[in-house]
Amino acid sequence: MCGIVAYIGSKEAYPILMKGLHRLEYRGYDSAGVCLLNGDIRVFKCKGKVSDLENAIQNENLSGTIGMAHTRWATHGEPNQINAHPHFSENKTLAIIHNGIIENYSVLRSELKNRGYHFVSETDTEVLIYLIEDIKTNEKVSLEEAVRIALNQVIGAYAIVILAKDSPNKIIAARKGSPMVIGIGKEEFFVASDATPLIEYTDHVVYLNDEEIAIIERDKGLKIITIKNKNKTPYIEKLEMSLNEIEKGGFPHFMLKEIFEQPRSIYDSMRGRLHVDQGIVTLGGIQNYEQKILNAKRIIITACGTSWHAGLVGEYLIEDLSRIPVEVEYSSEFRYRNPVLSEGDVVIAISQSGETADTLAAIELAKLKGATVLGICNVVGSSIARATHAGVYTHAGPEIGVASTKAFTAQVAVLTLFGLLLAQNKGTIPKSQFQKTLLELDAIPGKVERILAMDDKIKAIANIYKDVKNSLYLGRGYNFPVALEGALKLKEISYIHAEGYAAAEMKHGPIALIDEHMPVLFIATRRGIYDKVISNIEEVKARKGKIIAIVTEGDESVKKLADHFIEIPDTEEMLVPILATIPLQLLSYHIAVMRGCNVDQPRNLAKSVTVE
Repeated sequence: MCGIVAYIGSKEAYPILMKGLHRLEYRGYDSAGVCLLNGDIRVFKCKGKVSDLENAIQNENLSGTIGMAHTRWATHGEPNQINAHPHFSENKTLAIIHNGIIENYSVLRSELKNRGYHFVSETDTEVLIYLIEDIKTNEKVSLEEAVRIALNQVIGAYAIVILAKDSPNKIIAARKGSPMVIGIGKEEFFVASDATPLIEYTDHVVYLNDEEIAIIERDKGLKIITIKNKNKTPYIEKLEMSLNEIEKGGFPHFMLKEIFEQPRSIYDSMRGRLHVDQGIVTLGGIQNYEQKILNAKRIIITACGTSWHAGLVGEYLIEDLSRIPVEVEYSSEFRYRNPVLSEGDVVIAISQSGETADTLAAIELAKLKGATVLGICNVVGSSIARATHAGVYTHAGPEIGVASTKAFTAQVAVLTLFGLLLAQNKGTIPKSQFQKTLLELDAIPGKVERILAMDDKIKAIANIYKDVKNSLYLGRGYNFPVALEGALKLKEISYIHAEGYAAAEMKHGPIALIDEHMPVLFIATRRGIYDKVISNIEEVKARKGKIIAIVTEGDESVKKLADHFIEIPDTEEMLVPILATIPLQLLSYHIAVMRGCNVDQPRNLAKSVTVE
């Protein structure tokens, strides 16, 4: 992986491709390359950023109205110019860009070596284009037929674009397990791994499905076939995204912009679903499956990373509100451990991008075992949205920063609505408490705005701790997942080692790390197991640890114990995670900026993890 963009039309391709790569930089990458077709195939690539590529080739011939470009996040082979995409076939008449992993590349590589082929790179991608060349040459078939035959021989995930010297008016694209969208303009076509490179040119798109091949020709337009050679009718959708949503809007970084967008994104995740005046919650996306969910023996939430933390909050919420047992699983483990599932189980898959490879695999496993599978994701038309039986979009808007912020709080808001919906229908919550919770949930966006107004205070605290080597984040009950998420944010963008723990578990190991150099961040709000958390703070203080506390407004007890405190408005216990997360995001952001880190594109990370 990570980013794909291609163009065919009447305009010069290079400026469109480069702008597209810049739009895709948020996905995280370590090298970049471009291929232009104009009589011959010209490939330019380098290790580093898209700007490095632009600087390196500014004096080259970059003309042509058909081309493709790529940003690579290394899987097979270290990040360098040779392993960067695009890759040539051996006779240099074909070129390819590829997201995903070809799992049987080693076997294919050995077979092709035995046939006399010589490989240049360490990548699995080069093996695929050599295989396509071999089939095209020896079986004397068209390019699209060679691609189709080759894709029947590979095992793994792919989103590919291929250009051929002898087909100067054609682009071939295909996908399996890795996203790909085709933009349809006026006598021009765009291909990309997501919609961000397309939105300033067209709002009409086709999302390729797994094992589909797109043949795009100047004079014939778009044709789609499957790898089993069945024709498919392209389904054209209107793109619901605007250009200003993927620009910084005056903020220095996308991450900060997205943190400050949370009053709106949380509101949007509840809009049309939370009806305070009527005293009800509705989720239209799962309406047809409500009875199955209400009758569920248990609910299993599967996710990765930040979405897994949202799932942990969801576990507390759903069990508290509806009394249905909930388990939370890492998708990467769930898919491989032969889980016990039945038709009476409901599986909820959570993913910001809707393309997370492990979560998609978990969905397929759950469906195979007869479970009802629901999705919670942010990207309309994504693979998870199409693979699940039903689901709910978070409507957080595009999230460009690699470290998730507004997507997390929107996921938690949706899970809260889900838990309340179940409680409403099962009668497991008193009506007075239900109405009170609806009112509190409706007030959350305004309370987030009050926390954001304390940004300067949080920045000052960040300045004190920007040079620490380690830190602990501790919380109990609903705030345990918040501690995990806070620690993850600091790790992701500042590269400071941080660990999140249930506060009571500190005594079972982590307490050995605490000294006068160790900052310990407590989520110590008045709701929940408050007295026990105060005892845990005392234990840290006795060992000279530096205490930063997230406290409820007006709470003087914890303030007296803490070296630093950040106040958040009071709310229902189950809603505290949304509020308590905001200052942790800001703290991580400011520390990372002060350390000179690239907060929008942290090293080694990718936004949409489409490989295992």
